Amino acid sequence: MKYLIAGLGNIGNEYRDTRHNIGFDITDALAKEAGASFFTERFADYALVKHKGRQVHLIKPTTYMNLSGAAVRYWLQKLDIDKSNLLVLVDDLALPFGTIRIRAKGSDGGHNGLKHITEMLTTDQYPRLRFGIGNTFGKGRQIDYVLGKWNDQEQKQLPELIKKSCEATLSFTTVGLERTMNLFNK
Repeated sequence: MKYLIAGLGNIGNEYRDTRHNIGFDITDALAKEAGASFFTERFADYALVKHKGRQVHLIKPTTYMNLSGAAVRYWLQKLDIDKSNLLVLVDDLALPFGTIRIRAKGSDGGHNGLKHITEMLTTDQYPRLRFGIGNTFGKGRQIDYVLGKWNDQEQKQLPELIKKSCEATLSFTTVGLERTMNLFNK
């Protein structure tokens, strides 16, 4: 069984450790735990992880967030993986900080990365793990908040939350979407 895990974020040091890059952070943690290394190939940084007899292909699109769909479509086709075995890891303003929601499908919720993936795949019928980043920002400050660094309190909680997100991702590859949703959507 083959799976594609697409952690969304923006490339470049100025975006490192920002709320918008939580997808990259989770994907990095998955690779690190497995002792895998990323290398840059077409549209993405790519790593292969073996987990319980499964091939778990990790990508971090190098197309910037708003064009993530090009990388996701390319890698699904290149690896011949069905959309049902795709999991997109993404930040979500609508969820409280640290909340994880796994869904089989859905709208982009105003998220430009999901919007582009939906356009490129011509469907919103693909699994995603939404990681809540909260929405504690003033009027007109959304972009600064999303592209901002985690505060001290969030920073302390992040390692455990990333670990939980990794567990949910690997659960998706072993016990399936429905059971993973039951286990992690609390």
